[in-house]
Amino acid sequence: MKQKNPYVGDVRTKLAKSQGYPARSVFKLEEIDKRCALLRSSMKVLDLGAAPGSWSMYAAKVVGPQGLVVAVDLKPLTEAFPSQTVCIQGDALTPGDAEWTQYAPFDLVMSDMAPNTSGSKVRDHALSFELFMAALGVADKLSKVNSSFVAKIFMSGDFTQAKSAVERAYRTVRVLRPEGIRQNSSEIYIVGKERLANPKRA
Repeated sequence: MKQKNPYVGDVRTKLAKSQGYPARSVFKLEEIDKRCALLRSSMKVLDLGAAPGSWSMYAAKVVGPQGLVVAVDLKPLTEAFPSQTVCIQGDALTPGDAEWTQYAPFDLVMSDMAPNTSGSKVRDHALSFELFMAALGVADKLSKVNSSFVAKIFMSGDFTQAKSAVERAYRTVRVLRPEGIRQNSSEIYIVGKERLANPKRA
């Protein structure tokens, strides 16, 4: 028998759907944006692992018709996105694909990617760290000077290493746990602002 998703009917999911977003994750980005002022009109934004699309839709609304959001995911992006959104089905962690790298450099690189949970916390945390560092690697290649970065990571022993990597590349770094994160989740977000012209190496 198919197990029922316990979160389908929760308040934030219903509110997101009522506002036209496919998932409750939109409220995490909204809170991060309000607290860190990441998004503004006319920006170019890269959304890594964008499916189902809530972050891209929110970003597109803020950057407006003069901005651009490039949403990349292995899964097809099927929502009705604003015209300033380019949706590309592909590997978000291989920035050699000219189909989406042609839009670089970006003002903001963002990632809400998380591994498919395996039941092993150690494995899941290690995979989350790998995804986070891969997203930061994409930002290294495709970001403008003074740009911003935000990505999700599971809190674990690798957290300090991940935060230090962001601190070497951005002038200011913040760690946030938005209210929309479920109580039993270990996820957290690291935000970097004002990318340095010459990031320090480890």
